[in-house]
Amino acid sequence: MARPSDTVKTTLEEGSGPNPQEGDTVVMAYTGWLKDPSKPDNKGTKFDSSYDRHEDFVTKIGVGRVIQGWDAGVPQMKVGEKARLDIPFHEAYGERGYPPIIPARSDLIFDVHLKEIR
Repeated sequence: MARPSDTVKTTLEEGSGPNPQEGDTVVMAYTGWLKDPSKPDNKGTKFDSSYDRHEDFVTKIGVGRVIQGWDAGVPQMKVGEKARLDIPFHEAYGERGYPPIIPARSDLIFDVHLKEIR
């Protein structure tokens, strides 16, 4: 069941598969940036990318294993979809951030490719 969220999902490329359900194991590739309104696409410093590691990210979704914005945004995606998740700080790493990588109160942007539900 979808929870109320301030995370905004924008579809970049349509998918044709099913939506993941709470508790499903999903396989994704992603890149994350600090949000920077001074940039044309709002993408500031890149802080993480599964592409750079040449490794997909596998996790259960909707059960608190990832930041709240992912638990809210990924279930809105279909397998094969590529989407942008604009995640406010309170649905990311909160007041404290994730030092030294993510400063306090940082809004984040992720480009996510939902590859598979296992």
